[in-house]
Amino acid sequence: MSNFPVINFERLNGEERKDTMEKIKDACENWGFFELVNHGIPHDLLDTVERLTKEHYQKCMEERFKELMASKGLEAIQTEVKDMDWESTFHLRHLPESNISEVPDLVDEYRKVMKDFALRLEKLAEQLLDLLCENLGLEKGYLKKAFYGSRGPTFGTKVANYPPCPNPELVKGLRPHTDAGGIILLFQDDKVSGLQLLKDDQWVDVPPMRHSIVVNIGDQLEVITNGKYKSVEHRVIAQTDGTRMSIASFYNPGSDAVIYPAPELLEKEAEEKAQLYPKFVFEDYMKLYAKLKFQAKEPRFEAFKASNFDPIATA
Repeated sequence: MSNFPVINFERLNGEERKDTMEKIKDACENWGFFELVNHGIPHDLLDTVERLTKEHYQKCMEERFKELMASKGLEAIQTEVKDMDWESTFHLRHLPESNISEVPDLVDEYRKVMKDFALRLEKLAEQLLDLLCENLGLEKGYLKKAFYGSRGPTFGTKVANYPPCPNPELVKGLRPHTDAGGIILLFQDDKVSGLQLLKDDQWVDVPPMRHSIVVNIGDQLEVITNGKYKSVEHRVIAQTDGTRMSIASFYNPGSDAVIYPAPELLEKEAEEKAQLYPKFVFEDYMKLYAKLKFQAKEPRFEAFKASNFDPIATA
């Protein structure tokens, strides 16, 4: 199997731009994931985010997690657990409006640093969407506009820690799923591994790399590209040693954005492939996803095909 795609973002500015764009295209079409290095987010900021995230977990969440797992009897399980994940999480919202000031237990430095980090990730996500537009032959800004809705995109962060697990063969850190949203940017632990994606029916490790950002395609980009780019199933394997940090930021459509395959891409497709995906309001998709997250994505798409939302003209 070919190596996991690693993209050097700096090379977009020089003679290697064409090759780099081709690598991004290949990663989007064949992996649904790639790892970005030299992405422009300062390494010292990433180090501070990591330090404060780990300090916050140890101070505010670690004991709570142990008590929760003990209360559910998960430390002494004998059979596979299929309805829970071995993870400790909290969520931050950045757009359309931030909730960082309201999230309890965060020290002021952490709030300030996460706001700065989120702004840089937002800018990087929009740069990436425009690169995808370029590779797809869509006008610059098309994907950002498709996500916009009436109030702009939604953008939020899931901060997760995956503590050591006594029975990793019986409980997943995070069960297999695809991501519902648009484009996802992950800053992950560079020492403790665990993230895997499904490629050609085999689970493949997403290699931990210091100061990299892992990018993956969500369900909404699969719909807008009419399946040219696909969201890919992934999971987190719990480990017996070490706590794995994962900071995943989701640049998603606005709640009232109407999502459908880009007409320009449909015109390029052969007749038999004309329109494979439905048209829906993003918020409606998220309501369905909340119930079916850990199931195959195809029935979610089919459910909207079966509904009576106005079809798109494909002519």
